[in-house]
Amino acid sequence: MCSLDLCRESIYGARFLKRGDAMPANVAEPPAPEPAQPRKHHQEMLASFKVPNFRRYVSGQSLSLIGTWVETVAQALLILRLSDSGTVLGLITAARYGPILLLSPYAGLLIDRCDKRHLLVATQAGLGLVSAILGVSVLSGEIRLWQVVVLAVAFGTLSAIDNPARQAFVQEVVGHSLIRNAVTLNSISVNVARVIGPTIAAGLVSTVGIGWCFVVNAASFVGVIASLLLLDAGRLYPVPTLSRARGQLRAGLRYAAAVPAISRPLIMMAFVGTFTFEFEVSLPLLARAIFHSETAYSWLIGALGAGAVAGGLVAVWSSRMGVQRLAKIAFCYAIAVGLVAAAPTLPFAVAACVLVGAASILFLTTGNATVQLESDPAFRGRVTALWSMALVGSTPIGSPIIGALSDMASPRYALALGAVACLAAALIGRRPGGAPSDR
Repeated sequence: MCSLDLCRESIYGARFLKRGDAMPANVAEPPAPEPAQPRKHHQEMLASFKVPNFRRYVSGQSLSLIGTWVETVAQALLILRLSDSGTVLGLITAARYGPILLLSPYAGLLIDRCDKRHLLVATQAGLGLVSAILGVSVLSGEIRLWQVVVLAVAFGTLSAIDNPARQAFVQEVVGHSLIRNAVTLNSISVNVARVIGPTIAAGLVSTVGIGWCFVVNAASFVGVIASLLLLDAGRLYPVPTLSRARGQLRAGLRYAAAVPAISRPLIMMAFVGTFTFEFEVSLPLLARAIFHSETAYSWLIGALGAGAVAGGLVAVWSSRMGVQRLAKIAFCYAIAVGLVAAAPTLPFAVAACVLVGAASILFLTTGNATVQLESDPAFRGRVTALWSMALVGSTPIGSPIIGALSDMASPRYALALGAVACLAAALIGRRPGGAPSDR
């Protein structure tokens, strides 16, 4: 742990003890970070892949995420076939992510109290079961809209634990010194999956039908569970679990609010997550209403992923992070989303989605790395849960608004609202005072 982290830990630890909030009794120093290496970008870009556990973890995650994107595309198309309504699509998307909004703070406390690897095995198995049930229901021809809603809620409940647990577990896999590099490389794998997944979904939908997309996703969870079980536990960097005590949830919220380098990115992410990151709603509606093609959605989401891969490579090369950098990225993000909203043709929209994808990954990796590196290890589960709530849990608020606005006006206006949200986030990040300088 660097001197800045030690200083921060002592300051905030004293603050919470004075207030009477529960501090973990068994918190020990995490493993000492590896010695700093000379800055050689061409060597550092893939530094985390030198860690065998990280290679195993990312390989399993990548396979599972490809399946997740196959299901994401298929579920949007299924809902539109069953309802033919953008508003219904937005509401069911809200049902899928509503539990993340409601349960994330409690999920973060659970993550701090439990072994993260064991917790992830359980959540991944549960998510696989939900996908399998949905696939069988579609293939049997008995699927109804209410069933999609129930399974979406079950998916969201498990994801409320799974999402922040996966983020918090990355540092236990690679150690403190490689966290930014690992977060970025993991994000690249997510977006490679975003390119491959929709392509597979388009092929399955046009050949064997939507139902098999859910079966493929259910099978993909086997890979991530196997990778978790095959990790070398002796080479992990475990953070001591938190003993149960009163006031720990409030302590986590107060801690996040008291650190500007954590609270400000969380607020920025809440704006962007609520109105901009609703591509599961806005892009299929744009494809259907403006470009009059279901397959156009696969092109748009695939371009988004391709741009994210390119942006991820830029993020790996650059080691800069911080609130001011996040604000600059949010401004560029607003321009890119505005171009998609105004796109006169499908090829133009696809090209603009590449820019949106690049801005998305830069915003996510910079914000996520900033929040994780600024957080005390004892609070990391709760902090990453708040980040997950701002990123994904905001969907129940934003997706019905985006869906209804698309129905009443046009998907172009819904995307324009997302661009305005990025501008608001940029202004919040540029507000002087509080957050430390970029580093």
